[in-house]
Amino acid sequence: AYNLLFDWIYPNYIAVIHTVADCYYSFPDVISPLLKFMSEFVFNKSGRVTFDSSSPNGILLFRETSKLLVTYGTRILSYNPSGRNLYQERYKGIWLCLQILTRSLCGTYVNFGVFALYNDMALSNALGIALKLSLNIPLQELLSFPKLSKAYFALLEVLCNSHTSIIVDLETPVFTQILLSIQEGLKTTDANNISQCCSALDHLVSFYYLTCRKDSQTSRAYAKHLSENPELFPRLLDLVFRIILYEDTPAQWSLSRPLLSLILVCQNYYNEFKNQIVGSIPLEKRERVQAIFGKLMDDVQESLELKNRDKFTKNLTLFKNEIKTCIAS
Repeated sequence: AYNLLFDWIYPNYIAVIHTVADCYYSFPDVISPLLKFMSEFVFNKSGRVTFDSSSPNGILLFRETSKLLVTYGTRILSYNPSGRNLYQERYKGIWLCLQILTRSLCGTYVNFGVFALYNDMALSNALGIALKLSLNIPLQELLSFPKLSKAYFALLEVLCNSHTSIIVDLETPVFTQILLSIQEGLKTTDANNISQCCSALDHLVSFYYLTCRKDSQTSRAYAKHLSENPELFPRLLDLVFRIILYEDTPAQWSLSRPLLSLILVCQNYYNEFKNQIVGSIPLEKRERVQAIFGKLMDDVQESLELKNRDKFTKNLTLFKNEIKTCIAS
C-alpha cells in the first residue's frame, strides 16, 4: 500500500508540496497539515516503507524531504509572526520539521553514506537547517513547549548516535550551544527528555574517549572545542553526579551511562569533585563516605564495553543507597 502511494505522489505531485511550503509557510492552517502529512509519509511505522534493494526510492524520498525542510525552514527563519500565538505561527512548524527529520534518519530505508560519497548536499542541508531552526529558539522558550522540546531532544539523540562526526565538526559556538541545551535538558522533570539527553551526551563523550588519541580532522575539531571551553565536560560530570546523588530520579540507569564516560574523560576533575563531596560531609562520617566512594569503581575498568558499563551501573546503585544510609544515620 505504501509503495502505491509513493508511486502516485512521486514524481508527479511532489512539486506541489514544495510549492505550498514556499508560498504558504506563514499560514498555519495550511502548512501544519502539510508538514503532518510529510511526517507520516516518511515514518517507517511497522516497517511499512519497504523498497526493493535495487530501488533508489529511499534516497529520492530523503532528497525531497530535505528540499521541503530547507524550503520551509529558510522561509520561517526570516519570518516575523505578527500574531500573538507564536507557537501556532512558528514553533509548531519547527517541531514538525524536527520530527520529519528524526523519522527520516531512523527510517532505515536510506544509506546516508551515499550522499557524502557523491557530494550530494541533501543530508548536510537537512541537518543544517534543522539545527538553525532549533538553535534560533531561546532555550527557555524551547523547553517551555513540551512537543517542541521532545522533538528537539529526540533529534539530538539520533544525531549524536548515528551522525556524531557531523555534530563534532560544527563550529565551536554551535557545538557548545548543543551541549548547553543537553545540560538544561538534564535538569527538566520529563523522564523521556532526560533519557534522550543522557543518550546524546553518552555518545558524544564516548566518541571523544575513543577518538581523542587519533589524528583526524574530527578529533582535532573536538580538541579545539574543549580547549576553548575546558569546563564543558567537568560541568556536566558535576551536574549528572549531583542529580544521581541528591535527587530521587527515575532515570538513574540512563544517567549512569554518560557518568562513566565523563569519569573516564575527566579523571582529575572527578577526584577533585569526590574530595569536595567528602569535605562537605560532617567530620565523623568522612572516612566512611571516602570508603563508599572507593567502592564505586570496584572492578570497573577504563573501558566503555557493555559489561563494564553494567558493572558501573550496579556499583552506582549500591553507592547511592550506602550514601543515603550514611547521611541519614
